[in-house]
Amino acid sequence: MTRTIVRYRVKPDRVSENEELIRAVYAELHASRPGEIAYATYKLGDGVSFVHIARSDRADGSNPLTELASFREFARDVGDRCDEPPVVSDATEIGRYLDP
Repeated sequence: MTRTIVRYRVKPDRVSENEELIRAVYAELHASRPGEIAYATYKLGDGVSFVHIARSDRADGSNPLTELASFREFARDVGDRCDEPPVVSDATEIGRYLDP
C-alpha cells in the first residue's frame, strides 16, 4: 500500500482550468471504477493551492491514477499552470477516522 501527498500552487488565472482537469479525473474514476485506490483533492483557503492525497492498495505499488487518460492530461502541463511546482511526498498513516 502506498500513500502519496502532492501540494502545489497554480497561477490565479489558471485555477478554473486546473479544477476542470481535476473534475475530469474524477469523472473517469467514477466511470471506470478501477478499485484498489482512494483519492481526494482539496483546494486550500488561499484559492490557488491544491493538495491531492492518493492511496493505492495494489500489491505491486503501482497507482491506478497513472493509467487514466484524464490524469495523464492533468499532469501533462501542470508545471505551466503552477506558480509553485508540485511537491510529492510519500506518507505513512498514523491513524484514520471515518464516520459513515
